[in-house]
Amino acid sequence: MLTLKPRTKEYLSQPVASLTAPTGYRLGTKGRQPIFSIIFYRAGTLTGKRERILQGMLKAVGSHGYERTTVQDAIAEAGVYRQAFYDCFSGKEDCYLQALDAGSAWVELAMRDAAAGETEWRGQLRGALSGLLRFLDEQPEVGRALLVEVHAAGPRAVAKRTEAMARAATMVDLARKESDDGAPAISAEAVVAGILAVLHARLAAEQTSGYLSLLPEMVYLAVLPFFGADAASAAMGSSES
Repeated sequence: MLTLKPRTKEYLSQPVASLTAPTGYRLGTKGRQPIFSIIFYRAGTLTGKRERILQGMLKAVGSHGYERTTVQDAIAEAGVYRQAFYDCFSGKEDCYLQALDAGSAWVELAMRDAAAGETEWRGQLRGALSGLLRFLDEQPEVGRALLVEVHAAGPRAVAKRTEAMARAATMVDLARKESDDGAPAISAEAVVAGILAVLHARLAAEQTSGYLSLLPEMVYLAVLPFFGADAASAAMGSSES
Protein backbone atom coordinates (compact mmCIF):
# COMPACT_ATOMS: atom_id res chain seq x y z
CA MET A 1 0.00 0.00 0.00
CA LEU A 2 1.39 3.41 -0.91
CA THR A 3 1.36 6.24 1.60
CA LEU A 4 0.56 9.56 -0.04
CA LYS A 5 1.41 13.00 1.25
CA PRO A 6 0.42 16.40 -0.16
CA ARG A 7 2.91 18.35 -2.18
CA THR A 8 3.70 21.72 -0.64
CA LYS A 9 5.64 24.74 -1.83
CA GLU A 10 8.23 23.97 0.85
CA TYR A 11 8.66 20.43 -0.51
CA LEU A 12 9.07 21.57 -4.10
CA SER A 13 11.67 24.19 -3.16
CA GLN A 14 13.99 21.82 -1.30
CA PRO A 15 17.35 20.88 -2.89
CA VAL A 16 17.39 17.46 -4.46
CA ALA A 17 19.99 16.06 -2.09
CA SER A 18 18.00 16.99 1.00
CA LEU A 19 15.06 14.83 0.01
CA THR A 20 15.07 11.20 1.05
CA ALA A 21 12.35 9.32 -0.77
CA PRO A 22 11.83 5.81 -2.11
CA THR A 23 12.92 5.15 -5.62
CA GLY A 24 11.08 3.72 -8.60
CA TYR A 25 12.77 0.39 -7.97
CA ARG A 26 12.07 -2.53 -5.68
CA LEU A 27 14.91 -2.85 -3.20
CA GLY A 28 16.31 -6.13 -2.01
CA THR A 29 15.89 -7.93 -5.33
CA LYS A 30 18.46 -9.08 -7.81
CA GLY A 31 19.53 -6.05 -9.80
CA ARG A 32 17.26 -3.01 -9.88
CA GLN A 33 13.85 -3.92 -11.20
CA PRO A 34 11.82 -0.94 -12.40
CA ILE A 35 8.31 -1.06 -11.02
CA PHE A 36 5.51 1.37 -10.29
CA SER A 37 5.93 1.29 -6.51
CA ILE A 38 6.82 4.71 -5.16
CA ILE A 39 5.39 7.27 -2.80
CA PHE A 40 3.27 9.78 -4.69
CA TYR A 41 3.01 13.11 -2.90
CA ARG A 42 -0.69 13.49 -3.75
CA ALA A 43 -3.86 13.23 -1.71
CA GLY A 44 -5.42 9.76 -1.52
CA THR A 45 -4.16 6.22 -1.89
CA LEU A 46 -3.39 4.16 -4.98
CA THR A 47 -4.13 0.45 -4.97
CA GLY A 48 -1.98 -2.03 -6.86
CA LYS A 49 -4.64 -2.44 -9.54
CA ARG A 50 -4.94 1.32 -10.01
CA GLU A 51 -1.17 1.63 -10.34
CA ARG A 52 -1.11 -1.03 -13.04
CA ILE A 53 -3.77 0.81 -14.99
CA LEU A 54 -1.89 4.12 -14.73
CA GLN A 55 1.32 2.49 -15.90
CA GLY A 56 -0.58 0.63 -18.59
CA MET A 57 -2.03 3.89 -19.89
CA LEU A 58 1.41 5.49 -20.06
CA LYS A 59 2.87 2.52 -21.92
CA ALA A 60 -0.07 2.33 -24.31
CA VAL A 61 0.05 6.06 -25.08
CA GLY A 62 3.80 5.91 -25.55
CA SER A 63 3.49 2.98 -27.92
CA HIS A 64 0.41 3.97 -29.95
CA GLY A 65 0.09 7.73 -29.47
CA TYR A 66 -2.65 9.36 -27.42
CA GLU A 67 -5.20 9.67 -30.20
CA ARG A 68 -4.92 6.01 -31.25
CA THR A 69 -4.79 4.61 -27.73
CA THR A 70 -7.99 3.03 -26.45
CA VAL A 71 -9.12 1.98 -23.01
CA GLN A 72 -8.68 -1.60 -24.21
CA ASP A 73 -5.00 -0.90 -24.95
CA ALA A 74 -4.46 0.38 -21.41
CA ILE A 75 -6.20 -2.50 -19.69
CA ALA A 76 -4.38 -5.00 -21.91
CA GLU A 77 -1.07 -3.51 -20.74
CA ALA A 78 -2.31 -3.55 -17.13
CA GLY A 79 -3.79 -7.05 -17.26
CA VAL A 80 -7.12 -6.06 -15.69
CA TYR A 81 -10.78 -6.23 -16.69
CA ARG A 82 -12.64 -3.28 -18.23
CA GLN A 83 -14.81 -2.90 -15.12
CA ALA A 84 -11.68 -2.38 -13.01
CA PHE A 85 -10.76 0.55 -15.26
CA TYR A 86 -14.15 2.22 -14.90
CA ASP A 87 -14.14 1.63 -11.15
CA CYS A 88 -11.15 4.00 -11.06
CA PHE A 89 -11.55 6.38 -14.00
CA SER A 90 -14.32 8.03 -15.97
CA GLY A 91 -12.58 7.47 -19.30
CA LYS A 92 -9.33 7.63 -21.26
CA GLU A 93 -8.64 11.32 -20.68
CA ASP A 94 -9.25 11.09 -16.94
CA CYS A 95 -6.89 8.12 -16.69
CA TYR A 96 -4.18 9.74 -18.80
CA LEU A 97 -4.26 12.98 -16.81
CA GLN A 98 -3.85 11.05 -13.57
CA ALA A 99 -1.16 8.92 -15.18
CA LEU A 100 0.78 12.09 -16.03
CA ASP A 101 0.83 13.02 -12.34
CA ALA A 102 1.91 9.52 -11.35
CA GLY A 103 4.52 9.27 -14.10
CA SER A 104 6.01 12.65 -13.23
CA ALA A 105 6.36 11.56 -9.61
CA TRP A 106 7.99 8.32 -10.78
CA VAL A 107 10.59 10.19 -12.82
CA GLU A 108 11.26 12.83 -10.17
CA LEU A 109 11.88 10.23 -7.49
CA ALA A 110 14.25 8.33 -9.78
CA MET A 111 16.15 11.61 -10.24
CA ARG A 112 16.29 12.26 -6.51
CA ASP A 113 17.51 8.73 -5.89
CA ALA A 114 20.32 9.19 -8.41
CA ALA A 115 21.34 12.49 -6.78
CA ALA A 116 21.21 11.19 -3.21
CA GLY A 117 24.35 11.91 -1.23
CA GLU A 118 25.50 14.82 -3.39
CA THR A 119 26.04 18.01 -1.41
CA GLU A 120 26.95 20.49 -4.15
CA TRP A 121 24.68 21.73 -6.91
CA ARG A 122 26.77 20.39 -9.78
CA GLY A 123 26.81 16.93 -8.25
CA GLN A 124 23.07 17.07 -7.64
CA LEU A 125 22.52 18.21 -11.23
CA ARG A 126 24.67 15.43 -12.67
CA GLY A 127 22.94 12.83 -10.51
CA ALA A 128 19.43 14.07 -11.32
CA LEU A 129 20.12 14.18 -15.06
CA SER A 130 21.64 10.70 -15.00
CA GLY A 131 18.54 9.43 -13.22
CA LEU A 132 16.30 11.01 -15.85
CA LEU A 133 18.31 9.69 -18.79
CA ARG A 134 18.59 6.17 -17.36
CA PHE A 135 14.84 6.20 -16.85
CA LEU A 136 14.33 7.08 -20.52
CA ASP A 137 16.70 4.30 -21.59
CA GLU A 138 14.66 1.84 -19.51
CA GLN A 139 11.18 3.26 -20.15
CA PRO A 140 11.16 5.14 -23.49
CA GLU A 141 7.43 4.54 -24.02
CA VAL A 142 6.67 6.19 -20.69
CA GLY A 143 8.96 9.06 -21.66
CA ARG A 144 7.00 9.60 -24.88
CA ALA A 145 3.74 9.56 -22.97
CA LEU A 146 5.03 12.15 -20.52
CA LEU A 147 6.87 14.52 -22.84
CA VAL A 148 5.54 14.09 -26.38
CA GLU A 149 1.93 12.94 -26.42
CA VAL A 150 0.65 15.65 -24.07
CA HIS A 151 0.02 17.92 -27.07
CA ALA A 152 -2.42 15.45 -28.60
CA ALA A 153 -4.26 15.16 -25.29
CA GLY A 154 -4.99 18.87 -25.05
CA PRO A 155 -4.30 21.87 -22.80
CA ARG A 156 -4.90 20.13 -19.47
CA ALA A 157 -2.20 17.57 -20.27
CA VAL A 158 0.18 20.26 -21.56
CA ALA A 159 -0.37 22.19 -18.32
CA LYS A 160 0.76 19.19 -16.28
CA ARG A 161 4.00 18.96 -18.27
CA THR A 162 4.47 22.69 -17.79
CA GLU A 163 4.13 22.21 -14.03
CA ALA A 164 6.79 19.50 -14.10
CA MET A 165 9.11 21.79 -16.08
CA ALA A 166 8.59 24.55 -13.51
CA ARG A 167 9.64 22.18 -10.72
CA ALA A 168 12.75 21.26 -12.71
CA ALA A 169 13.57 24.94 -13.27
CA THR A 170 13.30 25.56 -9.52
CA MET A 171 15.94 22.89 -8.93
CA VAL A 172 18.23 24.25 -11.64
CA ASP A 173 17.95 27.78 -10.28
CA LEU A 174 19.46 26.61 -6.98
CA ALA A 175 22.78 27.04 -8.77
CA ARG A 176 22.61 30.73 -7.81
CA LYS A 177 23.44 29.81 -4.22
CA GLU A 178 26.89 28.61 -5.33
CA SER A 179 27.54 31.06 -8.18
CA ASP A 180 27.94 34.84 -8.30
CA ASP A 181 24.21 35.09 -9.15
CA GLY A 182 25.05 36.90 -12.37
CA ALA A 183 23.07 34.62 -14.69
CA PRO A 184 20.03 36.12 -16.43
CA ALA A 185 16.71 35.58 -14.64
CA ILE A 186 15.45 33.18 -17.30
CA SER A 187 18.55 30.95 -17.26
CA ALA A 188 16.99 28.02 -15.38
CA GLU A 189 13.87 28.12 -17.51
CA ALA A 190 15.98 28.20 -20.68
CA VAL A 191 18.11 25.25 -19.52
CA VAL A 192 15.04 23.11 -18.81
CA ALA A 193 13.42 24.10 -22.12
CA GLY A 194 16.61 23.22 -23.99
CA ILE A 195 16.88 19.81 -22.35
CA LEU A 196 13.21 19.15 -23.05
CA ALA A 197 13.64 20.08 -26.72
CA VAL A 198 16.53 17.63 -27.12
CA LEU A 199 14.64 14.81 -25.41
CA HIS A 200 11.36 15.60 -27.17
CA ALA A 201 12.99 15.32 -30.60
CA ARG A 202 14.49 11.92 -29.83
CA LEU A 203 11.41 10.52 -28.13
CA ALA A 204 9.17 11.75 -30.96
CA ALA A 205 11.48 9.93 -33.40
CA GLU A 206 10.95 6.78 -31.28
CA GLN A 207 14.57 6.52 -30.17
CA THR A 208 14.68 3.73 -27.60
CA SER A 209 18.24 3.94 -26.26
CA GLY A 210 21.30 6.12 -25.99
CA TYR A 211 19.83 8.75 -23.67
CA LEU A 212 22.49 8.39 -20.99
CA SER A 213 25.15 9.27 -23.58
CA LEU A 214 23.67 12.79 -23.64
CA LEU A 215 24.65 13.38 -20.01
CA PRO A 216 27.97 15.25 -20.50
CA GLU A 217 26.53 17.75 -22.97
CA MET A 218 23.41 18.31 -20.89
CA VAL A 219 25.56 18.99 -17.84
CA TYR A 220 27.55 21.51 -19.89
CA LEU A 221 24.35 23.21 -21.03
CA ALA A 222 23.06 23.54 -17.46
CA VAL A 223 26.30 24.68 -15.83
CA LEU A 224 27.29 27.24 -18.49
CA PRO A 225 24.95 30.17 -17.68
CA PHE A 226 25.68 30.02 -13.95
CA PHE A 227 29.42 29.26 -13.76
CA GLY A 228 30.88 30.03 -17.20
CA ALA A 229 32.53 28.07 -19.99
CA ASP A 230 35.56 26.79 -18.05
CA ALA A 231 33.45 25.34 -15.23
CA ALA A 232 30.97 23.91 -17.74
CA SER A 233 33.78 22.19 -19.65
CA ALA A 234 35.17 20.73 -16.42
CA ALA A 235 31.73 19.48 -15.39
CA MET A 236 31.22 17.94 -18.82
CA GLY A 237 34.56 16.17 -18.57
CA SER A 238 33.76 14.72 -15.15
CA SER A 239 30.40 13.49 -16.47
CA GLU A 240 32.13 11.55 -19.26
CA SER A 241 34.04 9.34 -16.84
